[in-house]
Amino acid sequence: MAIGKGLWVGAALLLFLLVGCQAGKPPQEGSSPLNAIEQDIHSTTPADQTTSPKITELAPPTILSTSVEEFSTPTAYATPLNPSDSFPQSLIGLEDTSSEINPLTGLPVGELWRLDRRPVMVKVSNSLNVRPQSGLSFADLVFDYYIGEGTNRFLAVFYGQDVPQAGPIRSGRMVDSQLVSMYHGILAYGSADPRVDKILIRELGDKAISHLEIGCPIICGADTHSNPGVYGNTFELTQYSRKLGIEEKRQALYGMFFNPDPPEQGDYALQIAVQYAPFNRGEWRYNPDLKRYNRWIDNKGDAANMIPLTDRLTGNQVSAANVIILFTEYVEYNPTLHNIKVWDNQQGQRALFFRDGIYMDGTWRVPAHDQPLQFYNRSGLPMLLKPGNTWIILAGNSSTFSTTAPGVWEMRVHLP
Repeated sequence: MAIGKGLWVGAALLLFLLVGCQAGKPPQEGSSPLNAIEQDIHSTTPADQTTSPKITELAPPTILSTSVEEFSTPTAYATPLNPSDSFPQSLIGLEDTSSEINPLTGLPVGELWRLDRRPVMVKVSNSLNVRPQSGLSFADLVFDYYIGEGTNRFLAVFYGQDVPQAGPIRSGRMVDSQLVSMYHGILAYGSADPRVDKILIRELGDKAISHLEIGCPIICGADTHSNPGVYGNTFELTQYSRKLGIEEKRQALYGMFFNPDPPEQGDYALQIAVQYAPFNRGEWRYNPDLKRYNRWIDNKGDAANMIPLTDRLTGNQVSAANVIILFTEYVEYNPTLHNIKVWDNQQGQRALFFRDGIYMDGTWRVPAHDQPLQFYNRSGLPMLLKPGNTWIILAGNSSTFSTTAPGVWEMRVHLP
């Protein structure tokens, strides 16, 4: 039975108060990655250079392949979870620690032990030579942001599900230290610019796991710039973190609110385009049968020729229940070195929400350094998302957003 509108609003208000009152780690003077990097930002060290042990010491990949047909995938990972007809009618955040609901998706989790750990957050490349990526369909959240020279990169969050190969893994960025701290996760990344690596290690400690530290079956591969590249096993990454002595227990990840019922108000949104550069374009096209947004990508840099973005694990097109665009402040130090001020947004900035073919305007904020993002509608109440996975784009504050036809929306990403 569907919950009445009045009950939804009342529950949302209650949860709003509960989440707002959660004890969190407040921003501290001098604790931002932005402050730490200022001292040596003019270093001449090239991006992605590393002084870590030789990568030839790593074990070679064992089950990676450039062919979808030949890609070895356990049957347990055959199909990403989708909302069922018997979706539990409750708001996330009111359940106790024994709840079977994933607070990042609003969906039940069959194997509850997966929730009694830290999210595994994997840096995934979007370079032309490594597509299709592996495992994006199974991520609860995917953060999508600009990294310079017209390119973007993904940070995929695996919590309710695991995959044997997530990637291809590429280098970390400054913003990763903020996002991983907020979601109490562990980070799997392909080394980093030494200045960025310093930030990641300072903020995350052992929870920052570079591919240069370990080999198969945890992270397989040696060269992050090659194809097939480097891939991580999210289950094995959890096991590895336990061996490091990192506390693995259910984390306080509340802050997202879900309602299976489509919104009653909003503008039609049948297609959302996000363009980082003339050669780098992504589109979300609403599928009314699946009631989800399918992801499309430029064909090897040809933005006039869009093709489905598929998941190498399944061969199926990547899709999302929710697409969210956040306006954020970028700080550019050089063409490939940026900070994104996520932590600094306690007051709220504009956010664009898309679900069920509908577009809604709202805001987003970060209540504390160790609490997840929070989303609100125009009335200041929690934004009710569709149960399922969410794709979050971090766009610069100078980005333009407009409609080009009924139901068709265009985002041009600009800095800052």
